[in-house]
Amino acid sequence: MEFVSGYRDEFLDFTALLFGWYHKFVAERGAVRTSLAGRWRQLEAQIRRLPQDPALWVLHVLPNHTVGISLGQGAEPGPAPGLGAAWLLGDEPLLHLRDLSPYVSFVSLEEGEEGEEEEENGEEGVGMEKAETEDGEPAPSSRESPQEASPQGEPEEAEQEAGGGEDVCREDRAEMEPRLERRKGRRSEAAPLHLSCLLLVTDKHGTILGIDLLMDGAQGTAGRGSGTENLAPRAYTLLCHSMTCPMGSGDPRKPRQLTVGDAQLHKELENLVPRLGVKLAKTPMRTWGPQPGFTFASLRARTCHVCHRHSFEVKLTPCPQCGAVLYCGEACLQTDWKRCPDDVSHQFWCPRLAAFMERAGELATLPFTYTAEVTSETFNKEAFLASRGLTRGYWMQLSMLISGLGSPRHPRGSMPSLSLLLRGDPYQLLQRDGPALMPPVPPDPPRGLFGSWQDYYTWRGLSLDSPMAVLLTYPLTVYYVITHLMPQSFPELNIQNKQSLKIHVVEAGKEFDLVMVFWELLVLLPHVALELQFVGDGLPPESDQQHFTLQRDGPEVSVRSSSGVSARLNSGTKEKGGRRDLHIKVSARPYHLLQGPKPDLVIGFNSGFGLKDTWLSLLPRLQSLRVPAFFTESSEYGCVMDDQTMAVATGGGTSPPQTNPFRSPFRLRAADNCMPWYCNAFIFHLVYKPPRGGAARPAAGPAPPAPTPAAPPAPARRRRGEKKPGRGSRRRS
Repeated sequence: MEFVSGYRDEFLDFTALLFGWYHKFVAERGAVRTSLAGRWRQLEAQIRRLPQDPALWVLHVLPNHTVGISLGQGAEPGPAPGLGAAWLLGDEPLLHLRDLSPYVSFVSLEEGEEGEEEEENGEEGVGMEKAETEDGEPAPSSRESPQEASPQGEPEEAEQEAGGGEDVCREDRAEMEPRLERRKGRRSEAAPLHLSCLLLVTDKHGTILGIDLLMDGAQGTAGRGSGTENLAPRAYTLLCHSMTCPMGSGDPRKPRQLTVGDAQLHKELENLVPRLGVKLAKTPMRTWGPQPGFTFASLRARTCHVCHRHSFEVKLTPCPQCGAVLYCGEACLQTDWKRCPDDVSHQFWCPRLAAFMERAGELATLPFTYTAEVTSETFNKEAFLASRGLTRGYWMQLSMLISGLGSPRHPRGSMPSLSLLLRGDPYQLLQRDGPALMPPVPPDPPRGLFGSWQDYYTWRGLSLDSPMAVLLTYPLTVYYVITHLMPQSFPELNIQNKQSLKIHVVEAGKEFDLVMVFWELLVLLPHVALELQFVGDGLPPESDQQHFTLQRDGPEVSVRSSSGVSARLNSGTKEKGGRRDLHIKVSARPYHLLQGPKPDLVIGFNSGFGLKDTWLSLLPRLQSLRVPAFFTESSEYGCVMDDQTMAVATGGGTSPPQTNPFRSPFRLRAADNCMPWYCNAFIFHLVYKPPRGGAARPAAGPAPPAPTPAAPPAPARRRRGEKKPGRGSRRRS
């Protein structure tokens, strides 16, 4: 697939941006250092003429003593070995955070610890250093550590340090080898690089403007060069580059005022910063702490679709005809226009993409008070979540930010432990810091079916200012498929009169990380017993074959795990009706290897058939089962690609996509295009190739909305009589 905006982990785009900017900074820093003094005077004069940013800028000095960087064989050489971004933005870009580990991983440098840490944990280590520095305590004095092995004032030696300390690595490899051998899962034969200090330039709102990494080489050299001695020239160069080429959004600019997070460095910069026309704070950042709205903001630096250069390197403009794809110039546009074969060229896709762009207004039509903010192309998701106190529980699954010290975390890709579920109500992982977001369950079941967020919010007692739709898009999409799309597309299955439903969620990913939100299905369908089985080889292996049950019984909900432990959770109100269950199962394996009873329904979220080879085995498996299978996509482009993949894999196709009224309101980031991407934006179902001798069933078109029944699925009294037509219809399908 040409575009991966709706499927790629946002942290990888963030990583590509950091590495790309740093790679450019290192190259230009070397050129400036070897130039004449006149070049420096010209650069300073250029910065003095820049427009002034009224926001305070902060130079953070973040020492690191515990985390090392291990570079794999896939990392390419360059001014900073392995820190380029070509392997993140190439023709086959990485899609998941775990795919980054062969290139860059983080290892512990502490004695007695074994094994590599995940990329996310490595970032957490750096983030915790940031928190300790900004909470009011000044950064450790640069004079507390021994002098660095490579003085910053000598260009050749400085460039050697920027290159990762390869010579030092070789000197100390013999010393480090026994210790490194004890570490499990080590992917690189070279000793890990020690990131002794991180220089970070941000504004007071958290927008990252520049970054510099002080590498000491192998762990064995950390004792000789882990301080911030003689840091002023390097910090001054970083400040200059951050003003002329800011990493985050915005044009080149200089700050009105700068504050520094290290007392010694602040003193050394007193005579340098005024040369740029910037006022340096009178004192270092001793008592300054994060402002109420401070967060490391979403970075909006975009890339050319063809050459992948970032917006801080070149000016990007959309295609003048469709306005959908970003290019750095006419050369890249013409390259994409004439690409072979013809059906992958922009000439072929341009009119289709123009039609997709026309749906932007429709997708942004939502009833929430914050709609204009969250559907904007410049939407800052991290700032939105932080400003509303959405910084814990399931909200952290939506953000690139991580919990600070002392905050409980629900790890990505893991089953929620029973202890977490038993500490309070079933919505506890959906809460924020402060008042509860989910009101008590209404005492009476819904009298009709809901076809919009407006209707659901009204019945559920939610304010249109509530962001809960971002999490509830998953259970509400399942609800919409069961109550509207299944009766519309497969009326012969009579699904609305079933008292129990078995649903397979295939190629499960982020929705599994939010598994407890599916409890809302028991609220919406109180008379139906549901079994959700999450299936996919991307699920954590330790969760394979785990299962637990949520039971509604009067005013309480009980949780029973596969181990037999059970407890009761308060659902908030006494409700009418009988007892129904939600049974959750996990199978961490490819779907075509799954054994067991045939499901009533298969669902996949934000599928991306063309992005993973397992779909080429999964789709034929569904063809053989011939069960109703519905999938969501984050864009119409994804729906077109899924239809092509289905045709190749099975000879079948997909129905025309319909807009999902329960799509997420958050617009997804798109690095190389301007198309509207929303989680669960469109829904379609598979159209199977007819069996030999059979007639093809016509695909359901984008028909008018299904008639709304007078009541939701209710307990049927003729249960035995309904089993036979249900089974017969499955045999005929």
